[in-house]
Amino acid sequence: MTNSIIRLNPPALPNAGEMGYSQISIVEPGRMAYISGQVAWRPNGEAVPESLPEQMSIVSINTKAALDAIGAAPHDVVIARIYMTNLTPERLEEVMPPFLATFEGAQPCVTGVGVEALAAPNLQVEMELVVRLPD
Repeated sequence: MTNSIIRLNPPALPNAGEMGYSQISIVEPGRMAYISGQVAWRPNGEAVPESLPEQMSIVSINTKAALDAIGAAPHDVVIARIYMTNLTPERLEEVMPPFLATFEGAQPCVTGVGVEALAAPNLQVEMELVVRLPD
């Protein structure tokens, strides 16, 4: 299988690779999938944890389940968008380890957006994906 996504961190831009993502992803023609924002809701209805890193860990599990459902893997993700309430550098630092673990070193493009609220008052983080489906 050829690499259907080329990742770039040109020297004219900050080196995002050092932080675990890429500035640019070039996608070869193919089928695409768009995965709705995943939050810390579980299929069994278990309560949402209060901890931001714990919520991100559940978001990661849900994201990987969505990838599995379409026959894709973390290296097939073109871009991940993270929406977070009360976005601060400190909270971003808390969420990054479980967020980066989602991609198993793949380094997709990433956009982080601070929001006032998500779908429920106890939710703090949500992640949506654009995926290039494997051939």
